[in-house]
Amino acid sequence: MSCPQTVVRVRPETPNEAAAIRAINEAAFGRPAEANMVDRVRRSPGFVPALSLVAEEDDGRIVGHALFSEVTIENERAAVSVVVIALGPIAVFPACQKRGVGGAMMRAGVAQAIALGYPAVVLIGHPGYYPRFGFVPGSRFGLTCAIPVPDDVFQVLPLRPDALAGITGTVVYPPAFTE
Repeated sequence: MSCPQTVVRVRPETPNEAAAIRAINEAAFGRPAEANMVDRVRRSPGFVPALSLVAEEDDGRIVGHALFSEVTIENERAAVSVVVIALGPIAVFPACQKRGVGGAMMRAGVAQAIALGYPAVVLIGHPGYYPRFGFVPGSRFGLTCAIPVPDDVFQVLPLRPDALAGITGTVVYPPAFTE
């Protein structure tokens, strides 16, 4: 697949696009694990249809997919649970990478999460890529990840200045992420 430098439109996926989204994830990651995870998340209570986004070229071809879904911050001492959004996976066809497709999906997903009233976005991802979008290590906010990853790989983006004020704890991903 070639990917001309065109502007993409980012929009929520439609039910008939599951096969195209699977192909994007398999091509981007070189294996089916992430595509399988997307399918499991779609069937889970944390799936938010308005936050499963595709990047579509002018000719209608889908070249990217970003999945944002609900996870919780658990604080056992305070018996508090806060729902936030997790990004992952985000995938772009290899021929279309490094052309702003991932960034366009990231910005659209964050804007939609803000519009839906979520306080923050968390992710497990490359520490060299996500800080350009405002992500910082979760530990800066007193957050840890239930999935064992290095501190700089678990990142958070508060969606308003006071979004995480007084909220600490462990971000718990549902089984769909770890099966």
